[in-house]
Amino acid sequence: MRKILTVLAALASLSLTNCGYNAIQSEDEQIKANWSEVVNQYQRRADLVPNLVNSVKGFAQQEKDVLLGVTNARAKVGSIQATPEVLNDPAAFQKFQAAQGELSSALSRLLVVTENYPQLKSDALFKDLMSQLEGTENRITVARNRYIKAVQDYNVTIRSFPSNLTAMVFGYKEKPNFAVANEKEISTAPKVDFNPAPAPSK
Repeated sequence: MRKILTVLAALASLSLTNCGYNAIQSEDEQIKANWSEVVNQYQRRADLVPNLVNSVKGFAQQEKDVLLGVTNARAKVGSIQATPEVLNDPAAFQKFQAAQGELSSALSRLLVVTENYPQLKSDALFKDLMSQLEGTENRITVARNRYIKAVQDYNVTIRSFPSNLTAMVFGYKEKPNFAVANEKEISTAPKVDFNPAPAPSK
């Protein structure tokens, strides 16, 4: 009896290996690890925002709307729980991505405003914060790229035969991936006009 159970266990183990079960598990764990790094870098950016806002406020108090926009966008990001469950809920994932995009947009507006304040740009604290923010944005890009690749590998595995059968049996579904927020805008070719603007009539 013991021999039969041993043989059955060996066959079950062999069939699970060949059906892609282990690959699905491994790639699913890789996605979770990469997601943690994405969230970690986004949190690092969110932590920099209050210092950056305070630094700008000292030189550009009159830019209240821009500063408020950054603060509100950061608060929105902080209100979304970026748990691993987000990876299985496309709507929650999109909400997370939209909030991060809103913060990116608000930070871009803030940086445009700072161009008008030469004293601010030469301030040591501001320069240090900008350097940290730039480094963080680079790390976010790297972390997102790793996540995108891990999701691609996983989604290919669960859609390929015979591992797609295993995915069906165990309920594994495709994971959502990052998308370009303004896809319609960037897919439209920019209009280039070399004709000089007509002189205003007198």
